[in-house]
Amino acid sequence: MKSVAIIGAGITGLTAAFYLKRKGFPVTVYEGSDRVGGVIQSIRKDGYLAEFGPNTLLDTSPKIGQLVLDAGLQSRRLDPDPKAEARYVVRYGRPIEMPAKPLGFFTTELFTLKAKLAVLREPFVKPRRDGVEESIAQFVVRRFNQEFLDHAIDALVAGIYAGDPYKLSVTHAFPKLKALEDNYGSMIKGQIFGARERKKRGEVAKDRAPKFSFDEGLQVLPDTLASQLGDAVKLNSPVTALMQIADGWRVTSSSGETDHSAVIFCGTAKALAELELIGAPSTGSASSETRNEPSRRSALQAFSEIRYPPVASVVLGFRRDDVAHSCQGFGMLIPKIEGFKILGTIFSSSLFPNRAPTGHHTLTSYIGGERYPELASLPPERLYDVVCEDLRVLLGVRGRPTFQHSVFYPHAIPQYNVGYGRFKELMNQVEASSPGFFIAGHFREGISLSDSIVSGINIADRVEKHLTSGQPVRA
Repeated sequence: MKSVAIIGAGITGLTAAFYLKRKGFPVTVYEGSDRVGGVIQSIRKDGYLAEFGPNTLLDTSPKIGQLVLDAGLQSRRLDPDPKAEARYVVRYGRPIEMPAKPLGFFTTELFTLKAKLAVLREPFVKPRRDGVEESIAQFVVRRFNQEFLDHAIDALVAGIYAGDPYKLSVTHAFPKLKALEDNYGSMIKGQIFGARERKKRGEVAKDRAPKFSFDEGLQVLPDTLASQLGDAVKLNSPVTALMQIADGWRVTSSSGETDHSAVIFCGTAKALAELELIGAPSTGSASSETRNEPSRRSALQAFSEIRYPPVASVVLGFRRDDVAHSCQGFGMLIPKIEGFKILGTIFSSSLFPNRAPTGHHTLTSYIGGERYPELASLPPERLYDVVCEDLRVLLGVRGRPTFQHSVFYPHAIPQYNVGYGRFKELMNQVEASSPGFFIAGHFREGISLSDSIVSGINIADRVEKHLTSGQPVRA
């Protein structure tokens, strides 16, 4: 029976393993740490439920809902409180609610008249057709203006990537925005005229996609998948080398060597760069695999150049009476130009029930990223002080937290910076030169939780076709 090795028990690896097992293939998931879920972490303590990675899952594709159904989690799914739809962006030193409807854009105090006129002018801005790759900052200033970048897009980029809009590629970090210009000549025209096409594909834009979680947090999903995989998940089993053999791959991990018909790598770019990928042994003169060994090794090492800025997630609990702001909504994003240290805050206990004891708020803030990378590694007590100071000004918080916990991610989110296409091409080249070896996950097909799940489902389909046809299947 043909078996598959999956390296990494984050959500991509677990999803791929779950569906390959359902297709009838024996799987083994090798995880270097002592837990599953990767950046997904949900902790229940002192009446609080704290999320330290993503806080919600976006229902952007029918594949997301199908996974929930297939995993038997439909009854545990939680939709957000309808009253928590409000989103805030900080301007003038305070959170201002974003307009919920298009007409509200023209009455909001978030933007000056000049910015509002720039939006009206956008459909008449000529699209760029010279093939030059732009940063998201260049793209936005060209199609709108500097104010729109400084007070809106910068905050959005911090909330999604913890990144720098002057470095992130619009082509790779925000491909759907680039596609709107390419296909319709304008973002606004594309939003209007592309809606029907997206509906036909069953896709939902991320800014409009329904959000959800589970009764005990997002950790429920990886824990459930791991439970159904059972002994196939090997914790504390880092993979150090892969050797191509006649009918597949020999996986070397801390528990020994095991042969598999195919391997899916679902770890980080840093871990891929450190992986030893060994070609098939030669039986005489140097084989093509042996000759290609240095180029394949250098290709893997190149993935160490993918930037992962550090981020700290800080979850604080407060008595409601100690918070002046209602905190009714999803949360607030903060542009760099406003001068605060935190990147943004999610109003976690307003989103879902049972995230805080009665009469309390749970606030999840993020700090660090490309904006202030040095702050992410501060000692926990110092982090709490920095976050509390910003929340005091922005939300009117007073007193000490009734709950506090933080997690430091030294390599948090891959940055799809200008020039990122070379890494995607390298992944294609590595797969082409290594039949039966596949790469999936957040540094290939998008950084969101929903992107990672869809990546896991798609790679399971590719591996199935490879194993049944015996031919390489391109991404």
